[in-house]
Amino acid sequence: MMQTSAPDPEYLTVRELADLLRIKERKVYDLAASGDVPCAKVTGKLLFPARDIRAWIASGTLSGSAPPKARPMVFLGSHDPLLDWTLRQAQTGLATYFEGSSGGLRRFCAREGVATGLHLFDSGEWNIPVVAKEASGQDAVLIAFAARRRGIVTRADSSVTDIPGLEGRRLVPRQPGSGTESVFGHLLNQAGLSRASLDLAPPALSEQDAVMAVQQGAAEATFGLEALAAAHGLRFVPLIEERFDLLIDRRAYFEPEMQRLIAFLGSAAFSDQAARLGGYDTSEAGSVRWNG
Repeated sequence: MMQTSAPDPEYLTVRELADLLRIKERKVYDLAASGDVPCAKVTGKLLFPARDIRAWIASGTLSGSAPPKARPMVFLGSHDPLLDWTLRQAQTGLATYFEGSSGGLRRFCAREGVATGLHLFDSGEWNIPVVAKEASGQDAVLIAFAARRRGIVTRADSSVTDIPGLEGRRLVPRQPGSGTESVFGHLLNQAGLSRASLDLAPPALSEQDAVMAVQQGAAEATFGLEALAAAHGLRFVPLIEERFDLLIDRRAYFEPEMQRLIAFLGSAAFSDQAARLGGYDTSEAGSVRWNG
């Protein structure tokens, strides 16, 4: 049965507008009373037409200054096969530019996209420490997407069973600055190995490319996702479970494109696809992990 997403809201409540603008609800009432913000009063409750609110925000009325550079409707950051599928199935219409977690975060802070996918480990925690430091002034929210199992992806005839077993083997790395390479470097250090001890192939620019290089015989192994290992008939040695989160511009969060994505994260179609791919836990998808 085809799943349908919830319709985009035509009106925002006082609380929703306060969250959007990062102000207290009392300030919203003041703005409505002064006529500074478009609103309607229905059965004693204030409602704010979403389309007019977006236009009001874009005009810079609240601050009295020129609005910041508009963000293009582009999804940045790290590549994930479930996210790639979800953006299409939710009919978001968003363009994608996947180049890794660090590159995506840098471009997001430069306002080159409305959202970015991240799996960055720092200070014993996934994503939140890095986002709190690098994107504290971005007026954004970090939304949970999935926990993913990651490990060594090898051919069926490979004898590699752990990180030390990679020494001297041909391995496909990801590009410098990607979350995958950062975590892999941490595991190498723990095992007492250096990158110089590996036979490194040219770096892959996506999770899919890395696994396909192993399948096609260009390398013996890569540090990849269980979901892609299964899809390509490769052996998987689990090592870690990581968090993959979405950093979303607060204003864009209320736009129709992003609302379709958020609604789809709660659908049976989304959870069923995650189960089919394998290696995902989507039980917290859509929940707020950090509020900028």
